[in-house]
Amino acid sequence: MTVDRPHEEIDGQGEVLVHAEPTEVSSEDAGARGRPRSRRAWSIEAGAEVAAVLRLLAARPWLVAGRDDEAIAAVRRNADAVRDTFARLGWVLVVERDLVRLRKSPPPRRDAWAATAPSAATCSWFFLLVAAAESMPPKVALATLVTAARSAAAEVGLPVTTDIGERRAISGALKMLGERGVVEQVDGEVDGFVHDENAPVLLAVHHTRLVHVVANFADADPVEEPLEWLAMVEREPDVARRMRRRLVDDTLVHAGDLDPAEADWLRRRVRGDDGAPLAAAFGLHLERRGEGAAFVVPSEAFRHAKELGPLPFPTPGTVGHAALLLCDDAAVSGDLDEGRPGWRGLARRSVVARLTRWGEQFGAGRGGWAGEDVDNPEGLADKVGALLAGLDLVRVTDDGTWWFSPATGRWRAPATSHAAQAAAGDGRTGSAPRRRVRAPATAAVLALDAEDLSAAPGAAAASRKDRPL
Repeated sequence: MTVDRPHEEIDGQGEVLVHAEPTEVSSEDAGARGRPRSRRAWSIEAGAEVAAVLRLLAARPWLVAGRDDEAIAAVRRNADAVRDTFARLGWVLVVERDLVRLRKSPPPRRDAWAATAPSAATCSWFFLLVAAAESMPPKVALATLVTAARSAAAEVGLPVTTDIGERRAISGALKMLGERGVVEQVDGEVDGFVHDENAPVLLAVHHTRLVHVVANFADADPVEEPLEWLAMVEREPDVARRMRRRLVDDTLVHAGDLDPAEADWLRRRVRGDDGAPLAAAFGLHLERRGEGAAFVVPSEAFRHAKELGPLPFPTPGTVGHAALLLCDDAAVSGDLDEGRPGWRGLARRSVVARLTRWGEQFGAGRGGWAGEDVDNPEGLADKVGALLAGLDLVRVTDDGTWWFSPATGRWRAPATSHAAQAAAGDGRTGSAPRRRVRAPATAAVLALDAEDLSAAPGAAAASRKDRPL
């Protein structure tokens, strides 16, 4: 059975945000209190607008006035339902006059996030610029802000080179701040700073938004004890909340990754009182298979490829096509992993050899693959690996083996695979067409490589949904 207990959290303006969080009560406790032993399923009156707002905030935790006015208005109209749903995940919604900020937990998938994350230098300059912006006036020249950030770097012993690599990292960090509406460009072009230290750029610093940059805190020192700090920030003792977060934030949840308590939740509660109602609140469909589970977009609700996150798949272009071919080929000729049913492995040298062969097959130029990727199959392998690893569809081991998730089978060609056709030299060019998959005959647990697959479009089903900052 589930009861609600109030949870308080202080937002950046000193306001106490109160929301209800579900607390699991054992059947013994329920019986002792004279209550029914049956579990009450969580539910919410969530219409299409609420679902759209939930999906938007999960993918874009920052909404700022002037850019996202319609979305902010929708959040205000549905604030109670949105807060109640995010409370199930332990996430806090902050609504201010000119800002909506969803304070999410970091996804405990460091490798998947790092595969497509900004460089370490860009991330460092992001926080150095935040520290410097605190003491800046509301309008400040870019050169002034950068000088203060470099002083902050010197204070903590970080190298300051003033070379073009550093300027690129600073420019990337400024764009990240602009996406969050924290430091915005008023006049001039930030890109000009890469080639000119003294580029005339005027910035606006929103000091009230600076306090919302860091969403998660821990007692450990992130400088002296980085691993301990990360472990504290990521820790979530409640199994149900941990699993809800993974289903909302991750492409999919692999059953083989779960501890016994998590596996028990997946077996008993993902379809019934907990997982399915949460999926419905987001306007998503729960897909449960033998190898795991995922929240996917139903066909009738699918609107655009990046609706659930920044990494859709399949995608057009050379990298997306090559990734799809590799998934097809791994399903046919990949090595089996006896310890993880459904996973298929390819050595990196085999990956590069296949990409080289397909590059020759499809050729470069109009209607073919990008010339730079055809000429550099090693670099193309890195791009494909970053895409698939970022989606947690591929995991690369220390020996260089690429292990393909069972979920890659949802994009398997119904007859002859693209990989087989390319290897046979059918002379086709261009990107692989998107393939619509068929609806399952029953709601039973199905293997991901079964004949009948979910009706959700692959482009939405494999969108990585997290935006940690």
